[in-house]
Amino acid sequence: MKKYINLFIISALVFSLFGPLKMVQAVEDSNEADKNLGQEVKTLEQDFKEKKDEVKNELKDKIEKIREDANTLREEAKSKMEVLKENLKKQKDQVKAKVAELRITGREKALERFDNKIKELEDLKQKVGNQIIKLKAKGIDTTGAESLVTIIEAKLATIKAKIAEANTLLAQSTNQLSAENKAKLQTLTKDTQTLIQEVHKALNDAVKSLKDAVKAKNATTEKASTETENNQ
Repeated sequence: MKKYINLFIISALVFSLFGPLKMVQAVEDSNEADKNLGQEVKTLEQDFKEKKDEVKNELKDKIEKIREDANTLREEAKSKMEVLKENLKKQKDQVKAKVAELRITGREKALERFDNKIKELEDLKQKVGNQIIKLKAKGIDTTGAESLVTIIEAKLATIKAKIAEANTLLAQSTNQLSAENKAKLQTLTKDTQTLIQEVHKALNDAVKSLKDAVKAKNATTEKASTETENNQ
């Protein structure tokens, strides 16, 4: 699991999918998280302007590797979960079997909620991407939004990696998690929820960046038109 390395450092701490968590640290860290994300955007945007294709290809390769590893781990975990289900059929103690069955169902539903959230975020990212294509065709500078979309893709890939790790923990057995694995799962859940919130923020920032770019383009066009009329 150590092979999953976050592309970006995350600070904010928010809600846990598996139960309510304290939010004091989240409030204290939120400003720092915003500052970190803002710096990431500025740095990436500058790189885009200076060596756009090179940066995009490099990040694309890294993101794809994380996705591939996460998919592999997730499929392995799903297979293990199916084995656990089959083994339940051999359990003679029906009470124990029912408890184990409910435990597996609960774990699968928890992971499904995360999957649905990822799907929702990916759909929103696609809409932003489509808008970028339309505006670029009109000669509008979309560099800021493009850099944000790249950050979003990296964070979504990292979310998938963390969910895959969580799936692996939950697919080890039908028993209750050990104290160590509970702590690991809680950390994965917190990190994932934090990343989800950061993706939401980056999506909003990308939309704002596109709106600002359109305004800047319109202002430039209007200024040029006014200057032309004055010179006539």
